[in-house]
Parts: sequence; structure tokens; C-alpha cells
Amino acid sequence: MEKAFTFFLLTILLLLHYVMTQTNITTDQLALLSLKSQISSDPFHYLDESWSPTIYVCHWVGVTCDYRHQRVKSLNLSDMALTGRIPRDFGNLTFLVSLDLGSNNFHGNLPQEMVRLRRLKFLKLSFNKFRGEIPSWFGFLKQLQVLNLRTNSFTGFIPPSLSNASRLETLQISANLLEGNIPEEIGNLHNLKYLSIQHNQLTGSIPFTIFNISKIEVIAFTNNSLSGNLPNGLCNGLPILKELYLSINKLDGHLPTSLSNCSQLQLLSLSYNDFDGPIHSEIGRLSNLQKLYLGGNHFTGIIPQEIGNLVNLMELGVERNQITGSIPISVFNSSLLQSLLLWGNNLSGFVPQEIGNLTKMQFLYLHENRFTGEIPKEIRNLIEMEELGLELNSFSGSLPMEIFNISRLRRMGLSANNLSGTLPPNIGSTLPNIERLYLHGLTNLVGTIPHSISNCSKITKLDLSGNRLSGLIPNSLGYLTHLQYLILQRNNLTSDSFLSFLTSLTNCRRLTVLSLSFNPLNGMLPVSVGNFSKSLVKFYAVACKINGQIPNEVGNLSSLLDLDLSNNNLIGSIPTSIRNLRNLQRFNLNNNKLTGFIGDNLCKLQHLGDISLGQNQLSGSLPNCLGNVTSLRLIHLDSNKLSSNIPPSLGNLKDLIKLHLSSNNMVGSLPPEIGNLKAVTHMDLSMNQFSNGIPREIGGLQNLEYLSLRHNKLQGSIPDSVSNMCIHVLVKRKEDAWVISFWAAGLAVKKEKEIYGV
Repeated sequence: MEKAFTFFLLTILLLLHYVMTQTNITTDQLALLSLKSQISSDPFHYLDESWSPTIYVCHWVGVTCDYRHQRVKSLNLSDMALTGRIPRDFGNLTFLVSLDLGSNNFHGNLPQEMVRLRRLKFLKLSFNKFRGEIPSWFGFLKQLQVLNLRTNSFTGFIPPSLSNASRLETLQISANLLEGNIPEEIGNLHNLKYLSIQHNQLTGSIPFTIFNISKIEVIAFTNNSLSGNLPNGLCNGLPILKELYLSINKLDGHLPTSLSNCSQLQLLSLSYNDFDGPIHSEIGRLSNLQKLYLGGNHFTGIIPQEIGNLVNLMELGVERNQITGSIPISVFNSSLLQSLLLWGNNLSGFVPQEIGNLTKMQFLYLHENRFTGEIPKEIRNLIEMEELGLELNSFSGSLPMEIFNISRLRRMGLSANNLSGTLPPNIGSTLPNIERLYLHGLTNLVGTIPHSISNCSKITKLDLSGNRLSGLIPNSLGYLTHLQYLILQRNNLTSDSFLSFLTSLTNCRRLTVLSLSFNPLNGMLPVSVGNFSKSLVKFYAVACKINGQIPNEVGNLSSLLDLDLSNNNLIGSIPTSIRNLRNLQRFNLNNNKLTGFIGDNLCKLQHLGDISLGQNQLSGSLPNCLGNVTSLRLIHLDSNKLSSNIPPSLGNLKDLIKLHLSSNNMVGSLPPEIGNLKAVTHMDLSMNQFSNGIPREIGGLQNLEYLSLRHNKLQGSIPDSVSNMCIHVLVKRKEDAWVISFWAAGLAVKKEKEIYGV
């Protein structure tokens, strides 16, 4: 009887356990189905195919159940490209220990009901679009060890209540829209190992309490607006700190010498702040340091010799400071060094041959300093180098051929040095990976552009300007299909009479900037210029001895922002197709031999800021519709044969700064609307046939610095309103060559002469 009762009791208990388990797992199932109902996009059908009531919930994709309780303990839906919200029912997953929704498109606020997830240890919601404030109820999740909210749209302040989640080891809330101060209470998270609040809008100083979290290994506050000094005892309470990221803030003062007490430090990033003073020699005691970034501050003095003691150093950045002296020889003993950024200082002296010891070097930037002497030949030993910047120094001697044999180079800059020589004829085979080549402004770079350059198939930017290169521009440049910038201005380069190299360049479908100015090209623009890439935004061919007409096909360059063909021998009229250049901002055809009318086509260019058509033979009227191009800042139409009056609509150009209409045959009265040009600083209407009086409205042009009305047929007196202007006014009478000059300082005005009938 007793055995039967015991068996009956066990049966009842098993049934109760089964019923309770089913009830609880059903609760979890309903919570997850509620989440599924809030998913508006599941492009890879992860949930569509798996999350079904007909399938046991513990077998659903991303779901892991606890073996003992048969409850959902882990949910991992990361990297599934899901879009949706978290429902309130989600708080019913009370056995959840780990939740990872990272790298999706979840949005909206986090529901208050999630506070019931008291067993949660791991919470990752990074790389989504959650918004609202970071909930204060996170502080009630006492088991939480990892909280990752990186790269969302959370706003407001960091809640001090986070400090109540005392078991937190990782707090990652970077790349949000957080503001205000870092709460001092964060320093109470004594188990914290990783703290990252980078890329927000935080202000104020860094709480000293954070520097007492003895277990912390990583502190990352990059790209905020934090200010103040670093405390002298910075490293006294950070015995195992390995990485300190404080770049791109507003921190100031001297570097604390106690930094050397962070003996485990592997990365120190203080760049782009307002630190000043010397770089202390104590920094050489950080023997584990691998990466040191001090660039973009106001450090002075020399680079300490002790930096050479950092035998594990792989990256050193001290760029954009006011460092003087030479590079310590000890630096070149750092055999692991891969990146050396010293550009933008006042460093001087020779670059020693010991640079050849840095055989692992990949990025060497020494530009914008005062280095002299020859570039050492030992640089050829840097066979892993990818980027080299030596420009804007005073290096002398021959162009070092050794550099052109470093086949991994992607970027080379030697510009603005006293180097001479020629481009190697086999440049295309020795630099197969080159992407950016800057050789402008060398003292005596001569010879031709080698045809083999066409084998530099990866090149995107080529600048050979300001040299003494000669010969034909090779048609083989057209094989550089990745080319974006081609700068050849200020050489002695030529072409055939058809400028056939331009036709070949139409194969460069990514070409954005083409500058050929100040080369004696001596040819006509081919109609093929209309085939240039739609990506072309700047085309400069100033003073190239180009003749003939501007082809109508130029109107095909629909992305063009700047077009400058000034100082050539162009003839004919301005092509009507110019109206198609709807993005054009700067249009310069000054000093050519163009004829015909300006026409209304320019009025279609609603982004035009600068129109320069002076020193041509254009005739007819100034288009009335020009006043509709309200983006105009500069108008240069001087030295033509224009014969109309100034249209009153020109007064609509509220942002116009310069108006030059001198040396034309313009007639009529100066319209009073000219007084609406409130931004104008220079106005030259001289050498025309304007008549009647000077409108008093000119006195309202308070920004005017220069006004010339000389050699016209103006009559009457100079308006009293002009006496309020701080300008230099020239009103010269043809017959007597009299000049009236008004120099105004405050209200003091000097009148040398009052003239009638000028």
C-alpha cells in the first residue's frame, strides 16, 4: 500500500512538473512570437521558416534553452538583417541570460518591461537604430556583465543608475548621440574591464573616479568634447590598463609624468586635443607600448631620445605639432615600427641612413617639415612600405630611383622639394600598385611622361604639375581607367593639333579633375570632350594656346562644377549647349576672342557663382534674366562690346560681391536697384557711356570698398549718402582727368573736389 501511494505521489509530481514546464515554455514561445510579429522585414527568412508554433521553441533558429528548466536562456539573432521593434511581451523571457540582437535594423525605444530580465548577463544591441534615452532600469539588472549599445541613436545623458549594475565588466555605448557629462558614479563599477563611450557629444572633464577602477583594461573616450587636464595621478590606480583612447577631444595642459606608471599600457592615443608642453622622456619607460598617438596637439621641444627604448613600438604618430630638432637616431632602432607619422612639424636636419633599419615600415610620413640633404638610398630597404610622404621639405639632389623600386607603394609624395632628374622609363613596371603619385613643384624634373605609366593601372591621382616636363602628353594615359585626378598644369607639355590625348582620356570613366593649364598645347578642343565621364567636375585649360571654337558637345558634361578656358585664342560664340551644365558654379572664358551675344542660356545655370567673360568681343545686351541667377557672387564682363543698360533685375543678386562691367559701350542711367547689392565690395562701371546722375542708393552699400565710375557721362553732384561709406571712389572726368577720392574713417570724410558734369 505504501509503495502504491509513493508511486502515485511521484506520478502526480511528474505531471505537475510537465504542466508547469509546458506553461512556462509556452510563455517564452508567446513572447518570441510577439517579437516575430513586430519584425517587418526578414529578407533571408530566418524566422519565417523556423519560428512556427508547430516546431518546439527550443529548436527555433537563434534560440537556446536551459536543460534543467526547459526555458529560453539565450537568444542570438545577430547579423540577420532583421527590421522591427522589441515588443513589451519580451519582458516575459525571465530566464534569459544572453540576448544578442546586434547588427540588424531594430528601432524604437527599449520597452520598460525588459527590466524583468533579471537573470540577464549578456546584452548586445549594437549596430541597430534604437533611439530614446538609455533606460535607467539597466541598473536593476544586477547580473549584467556585458552591456553593448554601440552604434545606435540613443540620446540624452548617461544614467548614473548604470553604476548599480555592479557586476558590469564591459560597458560599450559608443557611436550614439549622448551628451552631458560622464557621471562620476561610473567609477563605482569596480569590476569594469572595458569602458567605451567614443563618438558621442559628451562634455565636461573626465571624472577622476574612473582612474581608480583597478580592474579596467580599456578606456575609450575618443571623439567627444571632453575638456580639462589629465590628473597627475592618472595611472596610480590603473595597474593593468592596456589601452587608453582620448583622441579628438578638447583636453589640454601638459602630459602627466605619471603616465609611465601605466606599465602594462600597449596603446596610448591622445591625438587631436589641445595638449602642450614637452613630450616627457618618462614615456620611454612604457616598455609594452605598441601604439603611441600624440598628433594634432601643441607639443613643443624635441622628440625624446628615450622613445627608442620602446622596443615593441609599431606605430608612432607625432604629426601636426611644433616639434623641433632632428629625428632621434634611437627611433630607427625600433625594428617593429610599421607606421611613423611626423609630418607637419618643424623638424630639420638630415634623414639618416639608419632609416633603412625599419624594414617593416608601411607608412612613412615626414612631409611639411624642414628636412634637408639627400633622400637616403637606404630607403630602398623598406620593401613593405605602402605610403610615403616626403613632400614640402628641402630635400635636394637627384630624384632617388631607389624609391621607384618599392613595388608595394600605393602612395608616393615627393612634391615641393629641390629634386632634379627624370621619371624612370619603366615606372609602370616598378610601381604596379601605385594609386596616388604626387611629384609637383620639383626644382628640375625634366624629360617626358613615360608611356609605361599606362601600366600603373591602379592609379587614381597623378600630379606632375609645376615642373619642366616636355614632349607630347601620351595618349596611353587613357589606359588608366581608375584615374580620378590628372594634374599636369605648369609644364612645357604639348600635343598634336587635334589634342588627341583628350580623346584618349575619355576612356577614364572615373575622371573627376583634369587640369592642363599653362602648357603650350597649340590645338583645338576636339568634339570628343563631350564624351568625358559624367563624373568630371573640374576642367582647367588656362593659357594653353587653344584655338578654334568651343565644341557644342561640351554641354554633355552634366556634372561639371568648374570650367576654366581663360587666356586662350578661342573664337566663335559661347555654345548654346552651355545651358545643360546645370551644376556649373564657375565659368571662366576670360581673355579669348569670343564674339556674339551672351544670350539667355547662362540664366539656366541656377548654381552659378562666378561668371568671367571679360576681355572678349561679346556684344549685345546684358541678359535681363541674369538677375534670376541669385547664386552669383562674381560677374566679370569687362572689356567687351556690350551696349545695353544695366537691367534693374541685377538688383536681385543679394550675394553679389564683385561686379565688373568696365570698358564696354553700356548706356542709360544707373538703376536705383543697384543699391540692393548689399554684399558687393567691388564695383567697376568705368569706361562706358552711362549718363544722368549717380543714384543716392549707392550710399546704402556699406560693404563697398572700391567703386569706379570714371570715364562715363554722369552728371550732377556726388550724393551726400556716399559720405557714409568707407570706400575709395574714383570718378574721373574724361576731359580734365580729374579725380575725386573719398577716404572715410568712421565719419571723417575728406573731399578733394566736387565735380559737375563728370
